Amino acid sequence: MSDGGGERPAASAPGLLGPADVRALAERLGVRPTKQLGQNFVIDPNTIRRIVRAADVRPDDVVVEVGPGLGSLTLGLLGAARRVVAVEIDPVLAGALPQTVAERFPEALSGPGGAADSATGPDDSSAAASDDPALPRFTLVQADAMRITELPGPPPTALVANLPYNVAVPVLLHMLERFPSLERVLVMVQAEVADRLAAEPGGRVYGVPSVKARWYASVRRAGSIGKNVFWPAPHVESGLVALERRQPPTTRASRKEVFAVVDAAFAQRRKTLRAALAGWAGSAPRAEEILRRAGVDPTARGEALTVDQYAAIAEAANADAADPGREPGLDGS
Repeated sequence: MSDGGGERPAASAPGLLGPADVRALAERLGVRPTKQLGQNFVIDPNTIRRIVRAADVRPDDVVVEVGPGLGSLTLGLLGAARRVVAVEIDPVLAGALPQTVAERFPEALSGPGGAADSATGPDDSSAAASDDPALPRFTLVQADAMRITELPGPPPTALVANLPYNVAVPVLLHMLERFPSLERVLVMVQAEVADRLAAEPGGRVYGVPSVKARWYASVRRAGSIGKNVFWPAPHVESGLVALERRQPPTTRASRKEVFAVVDAAFAQRRKTLRAALAGWAGSAPRAEEILRRAGVDPTARGEALTVDQYAAIAEAANADAADPGREPGLDGS
């Protein structure tokens, strides 16, 4: 054990970071956690173990981690997964992370064939799509996760991350869209965001994130995380959200078309769908016509509908647009 409560690495497991380890590392780097980047570093090894267990990380998984920070969760993931690809936007943190991994789990920086790890940019294809067993277990990508379109190495099978509160939902949806190979996701987010993501139709907090996440996956709450396991301690509680990939709804409408209906419905969530979708459809009567064709009650509100019902509305709008006798003004894009 280190003075800070962290663990020194054994031959087969990484050494996790304790409170004093995190603070000492931050001081050495001159890092002051910023609200702008939503930085709150996990300082409790037991919480790291809990997250890795809740994520159901398997020995054959290729895990992508967004926002690794000082490396607390990264080290835990390296002890459980086949490979970890860490995406970090902060250049100082990105520059330090390989050294932290080298000190606490050096075998992660080289594969059986001795290939050394190196940081890459978001479009680096030097290891693209290869499943070479000589690839290192750890790869760093310095980039904005919202701009990532590909990752080095084999396709990721799991996403595990402590997501910055201010960009959690956009990052999650972007990663699910860009990487269909992701089978499982576990993210730690603000408790309020966790509740919204996991909410069921008809619930008070059911909204745009709830519906859009279900386009890609089944969603459930996977636990709560207290404030004291972070440095600095945030003002709010955190929650774990687990997602398991599923096929999107069966529909002839595109994801973009379905999401446009969702956005319109919740832009005025207190109104009935007939009124809320009037601008999207071109008029309230046209919205009602589309809703009835989709089998949806025009007097219902957006919070009552499932993602499949939103898909049915988008498909009905496409059928309406294809009707040569329709009135002008429908815009289903």
